[in-house]
Amino acid sequence: MFGVTVSVVQFGGSNCDRDAVRALGHLGVDAERVWHEDGLPDDTEGIVLPGGFSYGDYLRAGAMAARAPIMEEVRDAAADGVPVLGVCNGAQIGSEAGLTPGAFTTNASARFQCEPVHLRVERTDTPWTAAYDEGDVIEVPIAHGEGRFEIGDDAYDDLVADDRVLFRYCDADGNVTDDANPNGSTGNVAGVLGERETVAVLMPHPERATLPDVATSTDGAGILEAFA
Repeated sequence: MFGVTVSVVQFGGSNCDRDAVRALGHLGVDAERVWHEDGLPDDTEGIVLPGGFSYGDYLRAGAMAARAPIMEEVRDAAADGVPVLGVCNGAQIGSEAGLTPGAFTTNASARFQCEPVHLRVERTDTPWTAAYDEGDVIEVPIAHGEGRFEIGDDAYDDLVADDRVLFRYCDADGNVTDDANPNGSTGNVAGVLGERETVAVLMPHPERATLPDVATSTDGAGILEAFA
């Protein structure tokens, strides 16, 4: 195991916490589930906000979990440089908690979508993308009903100018098109950075594209390797 302890925060309704722990363990990273009411362990050196349906997605997806007391600890840890990754519902929680800009809303199709998608790697000088080359196309599954990334025009321009877009939905050849955008996200954005490059959220599930015995693609492993 690597000398990093990753806390995978479990809320009521989380359902990808075990997947995240198993995927990280496969990569040699020590990870454990942490019930949100217990707070972050003192030895936490990385944090995952996993997918699922925290609090049944009441109000808005991620809105209630974002206001749980542990999220103040997560924000403090992020400010101290601890790597934080929000995946799917965890991305919604991270956005609602102010860790990253923008918001995630109902898919343009108004349907829950569960399917493999292609992502284009937009930059490689972050922990989350260091395993790839710029412009690489990876295949990672999505599973969400509220995955459409929304952000105001001026804020989007700032996001692009600050080079904080990690991944964009694309076709198998890397073309960023409307047809390749599964949920109507602004700019085909699938993953973004916070103010620090050690904080990121994304809607696709890298933990579901890590284990070779259960996944058709292991392209997501490079994202989770950031914790190593």
